[in-house]
Amino acid sequence: MILSPRWVGLLTEAGIEAAHWSSLGPANAPAPEIMAFAKANGYVVLTHDLDFGAILAATQGDKPSVVQIRAGDVSPGAIGGPVINACGK
Repeated sequence: MILSPRWVGLLTEAGIEAAHWSSLGPANAPAPEIMAFAKANGYVVLTHDLDFGAILAATQGDKPSVVQIRAGDVSPGAIGGPVINACGK
């Protein structure tokens, strides 16, 4: 939940189906619960948190995909364009 819910609007406007965890599950959900939900529902996890990639690697999983944003400013206004371009949109 570190990334702003504003990402949803930006991604949706670009034609990418998106949801913020705050609209899907409890704010205090542990990363493994979020990963399980994403896998079961075909989501890609867009995150600034290192836990999600580590969970995927530790479980040798192939789903859900995890996109880790590592930047000083993770706001959609600052890096939304490159993220959308990386999605092929």
